[in-house]
Amino acid sequence: MSSSATDGAANPALEPDADAPAGGGLALAQFAAGCFWSVELTYQRLPGVARTEVGYSQGHLHAPTYELVCAHGTGHAEVVRLHYDPAACPYAALLDAFWAKIDPTTLNRQGKDVGTQYRTGIYYYTAEQERLARESLAEQRNKWEGEIVTEILPAKRFYPAEEYHQRYLEKGGQSAAKGCTDPMRCYG
Repeated sequence: MSSSATDGAANPALEPDADAPAGGGLALAQFAAGCFWSVELTYQRLPGVARTEVGYSQGHLHAPTYELVCAHGTGHAEVVRLHYDPAACPYAALLDAFWAKIDPTTLNRQGKDVGTQYRTGIYYYTAEQERLARESLAEQRNKWEGEIVTEILPAKRFYPAEEYHQRYLEKGGQSAAKGCTDPMRCYG
């Protein structure tokens, strides 16, 4: 099969994310909130989040690379996939962290980062996640003057980003300690 296949029946990129969480009792969540580096650090610091991964989802190209995603031809968003303990960190807490991180009224951009890969999205794994995401969106509409453009869609296949992107800000010396409130510095 060609890596540029776009037929949903034959394209693994368009399939649901079927990966299992990293451990018993954990659940998965996926969020797109602009550049994945600071989003990942935000969630690394959140108690109850056991593991974070940055990568690409919601596109049509199988096995995308950072360079291809940045060329704007794959349809992928930069996402953070979380392995979290719902007993220690309810999905609603993940949503609160998401909404606090973004401007949901800017289409295909967050801050200085511009492009479809920087769109905002909540990609759900379960009907309960979808329900909570849609309820949180309704609450956010009361807080913003502009139209909210954040998408809420089923989680598609997750492709991990290259190793140098994983835990990028932590590798650069920023604290990922649970509960840390140090300001974040994005660079690259």
